[in-house]
Amino acid sequence: MAKEKTAGNILPLHHNYSRNPGTALNLDWIDDLQVNLTAVERRAATLPKRRTVKKQWQAAWLLKALTCIDLTTLNGDDTEGRVQRLCAKAANPVRPDILEALGVADKRITTGAVCVYHEMVETAVRALEGTGVPVAAVSTGFPAGLSPLPERLREVKASVDAGAKEIDIVISRRHVLTQNWDALYEEIKAFREACGDSRMKTILATGELKTLRNVAKASMVAMMAGSDYIKTSTGKETVNATLPTSLVMVRMIREYMELTGHKVGYKPAGGISTAKDAMEYQFLMKEELGREWLEPYYFRFGASSLLGDIERQLEHFVTGRYAAGHHHSLA
Repeated sequence: MAKEKTAGNILPLHHNYSRNPGTALNLDWIDDLQVNLTAVERRAATLPKRRTVKKQWQAAWLLKALTCIDLTTLNGDDTEGRVQRLCAKAANPVRPDILEALGVADKRITTGAVCVYHEMVETAVRALEGTGVPVAAVSTGFPAGLSPLPERLREVKASVDAGAKEIDIVISRRHVLTQNWDALYEEIKAFREACGDSRMKTILATGELKTLRNVAKASMVAMMAGSDYIKTSTGKETVNATLPTSLVMVRMIREYMELTGHKVGYKPAGGISTAKDAMEYQFLMKEELGREWLEPYYFRFGASSLLGDIERQLEHFVTGRYAAGHHHSLA
């Protein structure tokens, strides 16, 4: 069974990854940016039709997607027990019998990270000790980002001190809406300095930026300021990750790489809940940026329910039957 059903090699590529050091703010790069809305929408609409994978190849893509999930709980009623259960699922995201049948039981498959509020960072760090799964903390007045800047910087530093290896920061949207690129750059640069060795994901809250041109410009400024990833959404906006927005952002990543030689990661978040959704974003990354952007170092999903559907699809591949949702422990 294991040999017949093997999902292929889902181990990461062997590369010497490096962080984006950022650059000086170059307003010429910002002023020159244009977005053809019709072309973006047409490309995004055709993406799901351009590529499809089936059987063991689909299982391999889904296993890779699983390793890129930032398993997340950001609720007002979060408890230590809930976070501990989330961490247990992150460390062992698929039932052992399914992994055995897929022939990957020895691959130490985990999610990319566990994402929590600062209050739960220490709980998550303790629960994940020895697993290799990092803790990501949402910070800087998440989700609105409207608390005073000194408070937001203290929050970043406190999460780093508590053991968070990744920090998801939110920007002041007003800087984008008023085209105050100097202020946006200085704010993000200050957050990057506060993060120290912890990697920083910059949440643009794209659903609140009004235009795709604003999304493009904010993406470029965030990368110049030293972001390790650019991220669509907090998951709390009325419009979160979409393929058109993602296309614009990943093309900015490509343009920034061509201008500077520095690589930046991407994280779509909010509304990605099915295996089909996940593969559409994977196809986008592969076609626009290449194989490296299928790895968790450069690509993450911000999701909670996505893992349950991926595990359900993997069980269907192994058994030929769909299990009821409650048969899988959703994080």
